[in-house]
Amino acid sequence: MKSFLVSRQAIHRISLLSSKTPTLCRNFSAITSSISHSDRHLRSYEDQTPLKNAEIPRPISDFNRYFHFTRESRLSESSAAIDDSNDQEVDEDEDEDGTTNEFLSRFVWIMRGKVSEAYPDCDKKMVDGMLLLIVEKVVEEIERGGFNKVGSAPPSPSSEFSDDLWATIWEVSNTVLKDMEKERKKEKMKQYVQSPEVMEMCRFAGEIGIRGDLLRELRFKWAREKMEDAEFYESLEQQRDLDNSVRESETVDGVEEEEEEGSFASDEVEPRSISLPKRKGKFKYKIYGLELSDPKWGEVADKIHEAEEEADWKEPKPVTGKCKLVMEKLESLQEGDDPSGLLSEWVELLEPNRVDWIALLNQLREGNTNAYLKVAELVLDEKSFKASISDYSKLIHIHAKENHNEDVERILKKMSQNGIFPDILTATALVHMYSKSGNLERATEAFENLKSYGLRPDEKIYTSMIMGYVNAGKPKLGDRLMKDMVAKEMKPSEEVYMALLRAFAEMGDANGAATISSSMHADLDSLPLEAWSLLVEAYGKAGQADKAKNKFDEMRRHGHKPDDKCIANVVQAYKGENSLDKALRLLLQLEKDGIEIGVITYTVLVDWMANLGLIEEAEQLLVKISHLGEAPPFELQVSLCYMYATVRNEKKTLQALGVLEAKKDQMGPNEFEKVITALKKGGFEKDARRMYKHMEARKFLPSESLKMDMLGTPRAFGSGYGRMRR
Repeated sequence: MKSFLVSRQAIHRISLLSSKTPTLCRNFSAITSSISHSDRHLRSYEDQTPLKNAEIPRPISDFNRYFHFTRESRLSESSAAIDDSNDQEVDEDEDEDGTTNEFLSRFVWIMRGKVSEAYPDCDKKMVDGMLLLIVEKVVEEIERGGFNKVGSAPPSPSSEFSDDLWATIWEVSNTVLKDMEKERKKEKMKQYVQSPEVMEMCRFAGEIGIRGDLLRELRFKWAREKMEDAEFYESLEQQRDLDNSVRESETVDGVEEEEEEGSFASDEVEPRSISLPKRKGKFKYKIYGLELSDPKWGEVADKIHEAEEEADWKEPKPVTGKCKLVMEKLESLQEGDDPSGLLSEWVELLEPNRVDWIALLNQLREGNTNAYLKVAELVLDEKSFKASISDYSKLIHIHAKENHNEDVERILKKMSQNGIFPDILTATALVHMYSKSGNLERATEAFENLKSYGLRPDEKIYTSMIMGYVNAGKPKLGDRLMKDMVAKEMKPSEEVYMALLRAFAEMGDANGAATISSSMHADLDSLPLEAWSLLVEAYGKAGQADKAKNKFDEMRRHGHKPDDKCIANVVQAYKGENSLDKALRLLLQLEKDGIEIGVITYTVLVDWMANLGLIEEAEQLLVKISHLGEAPPFELQVSLCYMYATVRNEKKTLQALGVLEAKKDQMGPNEFEKVITALKKGGFEKDARRMYKHMEARKFLPSESLKMDMLGTPRAFGSGYGRMRR
């Protein structure tokens, strides 16, 4: 019966809504009106939990104990009261508390969903009546200070609402206060994101190469730190004001007591001072060995800021209509099309600023790379784009990665004309590009420019420079640069070691190869098979057959099984000394150890037999090569042409010469000279002159003896192949 009595009291209050004060009705009507015309809180509150409380297990469905259905006339009266209050909203004062209205608006939005969920059969008028009673009670609690902060104890339950209802009201209030606090911090954060200090740090970060998502994260981090510092100092100011007010109140109370009693003076209040500790010394920042706290970096930053205007953080303009059609044409450009006409039309239609240009370039980069590169280069000359060093550097980096040397040179020339000097990123890209393309002079220039910036080149840059020296046939300069790299506590890769060792072996520089192998021993646990083979080759070409044999034996002691090429290098070394007996002993020993000889070794032996004039032995080796079933190397044809030409075997000489002429692009200067000498010795004068012309066409320089021999022979002389053709 008590619950029914309470329910009648609640229903009576609903029926008397029309007699309520205009202020409350106005507030609630404003709330419901704003909610019905806006869905800005819909996403935040759609996923709210059902009506329940962890401390009170009874669900919100117990509302029916306190809100009772009554006659439709009562509900219509309350609905009419709400409509009347909506009509009076415009005529009332506009000096309402914005924070309270926002709180009530959010609160009603959530509570409407919860009440509708608990009472699905109730119509909108009945729900509005329930919400009005709840809002009235919440307003009373706000005036009492019950909803001022999140997490405080809930207000005392009223006899009109159940414990579940109060728990739900408190839960929704906490949610609303938390969301309002988040919104407040978000709006405050926007101010610090656009603050001059944060913008300056972003510009400086962009100058040293920080871009994209990392720059965005740093920007918000700096803004958050700035906001936290400001809040900290605000709290100190508030604490100081509070202490001053407390001290003043205590002083006033002491004076009043002294006047009333007149017997004793009030005790002096000891003032409390709050201040931050003073830091001694100066801040020091060191990054990669650079003393960034040095005043010179401040001067550098000032120069950068003077050279560039402030970054534009505005949103790009919307691209619609004809301007959008022009952009679509730009995206569909072919490789040979000129985008300058379309770009001029786009500029005339949109009147873009820098942020619009960046949006256009990003869209072109995703859809059409060729069009992006052309447009990006044209945009550098646009005044509205305000091109900086980072824009040039980004474009140069893309072209350098694709080895577009001409495009890079053109952009560098445009940079110098505009008074912009390459930065660190640009110099790094240039080092990689020029080293890869073999332009050693420009690579060295870019490398020196990089060091002039005061920064230490990394391992990748050193590797590019060393490989550039190797490709240019200057491994000694590469070795010197590698020693400089080691001195700076950077470890060269195995690729660098092998490239230098291979270059020294091809040149026959045994000392250089030995130096590289010693460095590899220090850095690597063991040398690979290829390194041992190259070391043997270096000693062999240097004419040091005994050292080549010693390295060959040392390689076998380390557990490496020699391959055909390595064996051929040792035989080649013995060939240089004409030590046929040592070579035969080596081959017999390898045969006993179960190591078979391959085509490369047989080719060296055939050439050796040809030089000695042992035709039958050479032909026996050719039979063994044919039994192996492998394609003979190109060098074998050179040896056969030499051998048969010296013994004047016309048929086999012409056969071998036909193969060589078909593959003359594979011949080097030594092969040309050997063949031409053999042809002249065998009397094949016209064939020798023809091969000499091929040699000149390849721009190979003949030796002095060959040149004099070719110039001193009368043109009427001819025999062999020439006689056969006549």
